[in-house]
Amino acid sequence: MTLVSLRHARVRYGPLEALHGVTLAAPGPGLTVLLGRNGSGRTTALRALAGAVPLSGGAVVWDGADVTRMPAYERARRGLVLVPERRAVFGSLTVRENLELAAPDFSYALDAYPALEPLLPRRTNTLSGGEQRMLALSRALPARARVVLVDEPTQGMSPMVAARTYELLRGLDACVVVAEQRLPPGLRGASALVYELRRGTVAFSGEAAELP
Repeated sequence: MTLVSLRHARVRYGPLEALHGVTLAAPGPGLTVLLGRNGSGRTTALRALAGAVPLSGGAVVWDGADVTRMPAYERARRGLVLVPERRAVFGSLTVRENLELAAPDFSYALDAYPALEPLLPRRTNTLSGGEQRMLALSRALPARARVVLVDEPTQGMSPMVAARTYELLRGLDACVVVAEQRLPPGLRGASALVYELRRGTVAFSGEAAELP
């Protein structure tokens, strides 16, 4: 079992504090959802777990070890994958080239998202937002990661593709943490752990079925 957590985490952007002592824990294998509007701190919490932003207070703990000072590249080497909301793919490369960078055999990606196959020769910056999200996620799937952090995984996707995406994420043998503005319909009543952030603090924590 893998467990990543923030303990009384504080993050500052200049004079502004984005996280005000946030404590949360994400077990795996399993899915944890960070809910919140823009500015709530959900994206910052993901980036803090990944080491993409430094803490001004508190700690990041992974399987009982304090990794607060561990750089992002070292966390990646140990099995942590971050799929950000933006700049998650190489826009100047084709879809095929993006996939080949992740793994020489990218049949897994086409199995996950068959709609990518006719897009293989296209440059990524010509794709729609939903198509780029499919590509970004499919590049993360074969990584055999222990921790997968995804910011707004289904942004721009059709309801059918969004449902497929959550099916893929929930099927991973990893600790999966996603940031969303609203709880996806398919997760209401599911066994997913939910934290709702408001203005940099945790306003709710519990199972998805317990959300009001």
